[in-house]
Amino acid sequence: MKTIVSEKGQVTIPKPLRKRLGIRPGNALDFSEEKGRLVATKATAQDAVESVYGILGLKHPTDDLITSLRGKADAV
Repeated sequence: MKTIVSEKGQVTIPKPLRKRLGIRPGNALDFSEEKGRLVATKATAQDAVESVYGILGLKHPTDDLITSLRGKADAV
C-alpha cells in the first residue's frame, strides 16, 4: 500500500491498515526510526492517577495521615 506525503508532512494511513490495527480518529501515534524505516506505534494512554502515584513520599502509612487530618472516627 502506498501513500503520498503532503506538503505539510501529512500522510493518510490506508483504511485496511487502520481497520486491521484498530486505529481510530483521535488516536495518538508515536513515531520512531528503526534501521532507516519509519515506525508508527499506537501511543498508550497514561492513566491520570498512575502518573502521580507515589509522588508525595510519605514517611507514614496513608491511614495515619488521614486519621491525623480528620481525627479518629466515632464508633457507630
